[in-house]
Amino acid sequence: MNSDSDLQIAGDILEVPHLLQPAREHPATVAEFVGLARAIAADRSRWAHLVRYDAASRWYHRLTTGPGYEVWLLSWVPGQGSGLHDHGPSSGVLTLLEGELTERTERGTRALAAGAQRVFAPGYAHEVVNDSLEPAVSLHIYYPGLTEMPMHAARCAAAVAPDTTEDVVTA
Repeated sequence: MNSDSDLQIAGDILEVPHLLQPAREHPATVAEFVGLARAIAADRSRWAHLVRYDAASRWYHRLTTGPGYEVWLLSWVPGQGSGLHDHGPSSGVLTLLEGELTERTERGTRALAAGAQRVFAPGYAHEVVNDSLEPAVSLHIYYPGLTEMPMHAARCAAAVAPDTTEDVVTA
């Protein structure tokens, strides 16, 4: 135990249910949205049967909604990309379920593998592309729900920057 702390919990807090906060029906914090994304990712029966691949454009399906948020499932065949965009007033969590994607921003280029998560704030501009030879599937949570997705005319300068993996959360 940390001897510098005057506060110590004796025993297992899980044995004292009245001290635990009840689980929220719907997420309200960034950490809870990340947790929701991880829970959905882990439950393949909830999303795998819905995935479709479209050679003409990215396929997407709204998986669920809640008060102030929505969850989208997207598939990407090789070569498909989002174009450089932001999400207007929405924050979000991107979770890669299968395959590999590349995210390009002004700060650099990140290779995302299955299990990787990206959390972003309103106005965050990025381009997501499937540069691999295999399809990919991703999960996107937007809060508040996505009302706009402004496209940016210029490509990211980082499109030619070396790969980095900073700021990537993996499961």
